[in-house]
Amino acid sequence: MSAAPVITAPQVEQDGVKVIRGLAMDAVQKAGNGHPGTAMALAPLAHVLWTRIMRYDAKQPDWFDRDRFVLSAGHASILQYSMLYLTGYGLELSDIQAFRTYGSKTPGHPERNHTTGIEVTTGPLAQGLANAVGMAVAEANLRARFGADVCDHHTFAIAGDGCLSEGLSHEASSLAGHLGLGRLVVIYDDNHITIDGPTELSLSDDAGARFRAYGWHVEEVGEIANDLDPLEAAIRRAMAVTDRPSLIRLRSHIGYPAPNKTDQESAHGEPLGVDEVAKTKDILGMPQGPFWVPDEVLAMYRAAGRGGASLVTDWQARVAMRSADVEVAAILSGQPLAGWVDALPHYEVGTNKATRRASGECLQALIAKVPGLFGGGADLTGNTGTMIKGAGVFTKATPEGRLIHYGVREHGMGAIMTGMAAHGGLLPVGGTFFVFSDYMRGAVRVAAISGVKVIYSWTHDSIGVGEDGPTHQPIEHLASLRAMPNLRLIRPADANETAAAWRVAIEADSGPTALVCSRQDVPVLQGTAERAVEGVARGAYVLSGTAGDEPDIILIGTGSEVQLCVAAAESLRADGYDVQVVSMPSWDLFEDQDDEYIESVLPGGVPVVAVEMGSSFGWERWADLVIGLDTWGSSGASEVVIREYGFTAEAVVEAARMLLDDDE
Repeated sequence: MSAAPVITAPQVEQDGVKVIRGLAMDAVQKAGNGHPGTAMALAPLAHVLWTRIMRYDAKQPDWFDRDRFVLSAGHASILQYSMLYLTGYGLELSDIQAFRTYGSKTPGHPERNHTTGIEVTTGPLAQGLANAVGMAVAEANLRARFGADVCDHHTFAIAGDGCLSEGLSHEASSLAGHLGLGRLVVIYDDNHITIDGPTELSLSDDAGARFRAYGWHVEEVGEIANDLDPLEAAIRRAMAVTDRPSLIRLRSHIGYPAPNKTDQESAHGEPLGVDEVAKTKDILGMPQGPFWVPDEVLAMYRAAGRGGASLVTDWQARVAMRSADVEVAAILSGQPLAGWVDALPHYEVGTNKATRRASGECLQALIAKVPGLFGGGADLTGNTGTMIKGAGVFTKATPEGRLIHYGVREHGMGAIMTGMAAHGGLLPVGGTFFVFSDYMRGAVRVAAISGVKVIYSWTHDSIGVGEDGPTHQPIEHLASLRAMPNLRLIRPADANETAAAWRVAIEADSGPTALVCSRQDVPVLQGTAERAVEGVARGAYVLSGTAGDEPDIILIGTGSEVQLCVAAAESLRADGYDVQVVSMPSWDLFEDQDDEYIESVLPGGVPVVAVEMGSSFGWERWADLVIGLDTWGSSGASEVVIREYGFTAEAVVEAARMLLDDDE
């Protein structure tokens, strides 16, 4: 079903396009920096999308079944802000005038949760394109599972030469073609300009041939960037293709119709200049005053912004008829089903199990209780605990499946997961080896900035990887990712802590959670069954000893190294020392606790030894002495490598005695 068309006099439409171009020029000129050229060139396209194509209601911007729009070329943010203002999403003209200023609703690049109507945070090129693929995956899956009455819409994205140049675009577009995501329409703004100059300096790809090879429908429409009816027709032809995603290759001219800036790299990232703005407005037949928005143009766009109001009402009525369907309610609310916590497994002391295996068991147990869970891995589902049995595989033929095979596409997986989460309805889980989180880092960073709720399953978390050697053994990764704001990083000590970490990830209101799990088996420790649920949620807790006491020494471990602290504590206690063992699965969760709790776990004045098979960087904030790893690992049997690098209970005892001797 389409939104009711907005019937508008042709001259008012043309004036609308002029207004969009004028806002792009004036806002960037006033800010003194920004990217006017792409917004000017794509003003007709934006007009067509917001008035003729997309199904939305600006007054109900979170309507679940709205069409999604992604500006992958996020530097052209003024284009999107202008449309959000004009169609009535809540931005005012004063917000456009405050473009790129501190505290404004119109920052330099679009930011999800900062400006109403922005679906995803874009700017790092190709992230938005991959996010759009994730949105299309979510739409296809939810439509297949719950029907078109609940979910039935398109995802539109604008991508530029920079997006297609980034390797991420290959990963995401290849998978999109393989999956046949027919509700995805990408308009490629082929303007032949990058910051350094013409794209021919570094790019000679045949983009059309490339996307056809991916399995996309491709239409190369050429020089129609200023023609409203042909633009609409091209988009509607793409929308009619239901068995594969579509790429519309549009030849535009950056900065059009500026007399001295059109097709110039200076139009990409610089204000046009006062004289050039004036000359351009003369060419367009616009008044010279800044921020010109005539009443009839604003009325046209505001009418378009409410064009989908009846669609929202109809959708609400259809969904109300499904009120007894608890899974539909869970999908729309983003919540698990009642009793989901009881589904999590519990583990007996002495059981030996790799935390990656325990994580996989948690995921399998939760799949029936958390309808939004949607798992997958970058060719490593079995290795990373992201294999899901009995829920089907998401393919072109079976879009109802809840396990997706991303292939060897870590960056693509991460960015696609962000898009799924931003779409709503799905809680994506994606896995790879911890060392290959490097390939995901750009996507993880955007997810953390955006606050989208995703779960990363990063396994093979240390030199315990063994024979695969230093290329596969993460060293600096814990320290590096702990430095990333808003990333909830949890490295569980055993299977019970792993189940508790899953509980944290499911209960989180927002933001990404990373589960960092072991390849090798580790024992289920005494005390985790009773203490892990609260302890993991608080980031650190006293596993053995008495919280609040002032012991002789504290031993902190994370992950598989907690067992070393437990063993060392037994030896030290045999010699008469009062020892506390602290499991610290999450620095960031611990930092969020109040001073009283932090003091109860790590009382001041007590010497502390920390043990972690990773970089010692940063541990000085918690410990007086660190048994860490500030060099590359080696190839060999896991237990041999771990021992040879000094990660033994005896080494922990020796370090503790050094501190105890110094303290005497």
